[in-house]
Amino acid sequence: MSSTTAESHLATVKTVLSTVGSIAAAAMVIRTVSNDYLPPEFQDYLSSGLRTFFSRFSSQLTMVIDEFDGLVNNEIYEAAEVYLGPKISPTTRRLKVSKSENEQSINVSMERNQEVVDSFEGAEFKWVWVVRQVESSRHFYNPRDTNSTLRSEEKKTVKIHTVDIENLYNINEAWTAVNLDHPARFETLAMDAELKGRIVKDLERFVKRREYYRRVGKAWKRGYLLYGPPGTGKSSLIAAMANFLNFDIYDLELTELSCNSDLRRLLVATANRSILVVEDIDCTIELKDRSAAGAAVTLSGLLNFVDGLWSSCGDERIIIFTTNHKEKLDPALLRPGRMDFHIHMSYCTPCGFRLLASNYLGIKSHELYGEIEELIRSTEVTPAEVAEQLLKSDEPDEVLRDLIELLTDKRMENEEAAKAKNGVDGDQLLGEKGDESQKQEEEKEEEN
Repeated sequence: MSSTTAESHLATVKTVLSTVGSIAAAAMVIRTVSNDYLPPEFQDYLSSGLRTFFSRFSSQLTMVIDEFDGLVNNEIYEAAEVYLGPKISPTTRRLKVSKSENEQSINVSMERNQEVVDSFEGAEFKWVWVVRQVESSRHFYNPRDTNSTLRSEEKKTVKIHTVDIENLYNINEAWTAVNLDHPARFETLAMDAELKGRIVKDLERFVKRREYYRRVGKAWKRGYLLYGPPGTGKSSLIAAMANFLNFDIYDLELTELSCNSDLRRLLVATANRSILVVEDIDCTIELKDRSAAGAAVTLSGLLNFVDGLWSSCGDERIIIFTTNHKEKLDPALLRPGRMDFHIHMSYCTPCGFRLLASNYLGIKSHELYGEIEELIRSTEVTPAEVAEQLLKSDEPDEVLRDLIELLTDKRMENEEAAKAKNGVDGDQLLGEKGDESQKQEEEKEEEN
């Protein structure tokens, strides 16, 4: 009886194997015939139909989150990056861990086509990072092909982006980014305390007014003009604003651009929640001609970028212009709606000096403070010059005495410069008066 049963089982196995072999052979023949005789379009149609048919029997739902939504970044993709950073699944076999010298935290990178399994409210989610190579006549490609990092920290690292002129026509690679590890904070800025408070309140109000800007029909952006002598802390203020808001910085160098279309191309390649900076706007490019002939960035192109139609290509953007000479700028660039907040970065004040001394020397008061503050009130000295002097030694007495000497010399230089300027102005005035008198005498002679 047992022998008969074994023979029956063996026959069944042979039948199954024979059937499987026949099916496999038939599948190979069908595949060969289809590849040789059926057009690729028809093959794709059949494949799509089969996938659709079998998907009806599955309870799984697939959601695709693209990195870019048209020409702008997809915020859902960025949120998924941050969310998946600390989630390491047992099914994940390959992870890359890195940390550069200037970074404070570890970055966890997920290899392409790796899977992360997550559970949320009892439902299982499978995350798969898929990289697709995009081919086109201009060789556009996804930047994640070469560098993709799932950040393990919930607060993103602030980055500074500069123009990559060689990849200007590749919208995904027009900007090159590095981490901005700048220590500037509003608490340490050597500037007027009241002005700092106004700037902080203005920034806080701006980021909270999304619905307000939509309701009034304005692009969600804010323009700041930082003006004042070199060394007064304009760059430090920009870094402090970026750290305060956790916004990336885009450093736009207008001299590298050849036409207005390049400017628009860079604009659409910037992300939301960012600060776009044009430093030394008065000397980086000649902007007096609104419609200059030839290939160049014109004033009209820049104005359209600041508050024209192209300014609405992104949300929650801050635009900052810096200049050492506000009077040289075209008035059209300064009106409200373009530069909303004009911030004068002045010479060092007694309040700024006390903050610098606290930061650099760790002292709140000193017997020499009175003399130093009196000199600062009557001397044009920048915070950078004062800070450089405070760095020379750790001994407060020695440093402050040297600072008094520096301020005394600076005051003498200021007085001599003022006298020289007044002398030149006086000579010019006398010359103009003399010319006018001579002209009047010549007119009288002609009448006679």
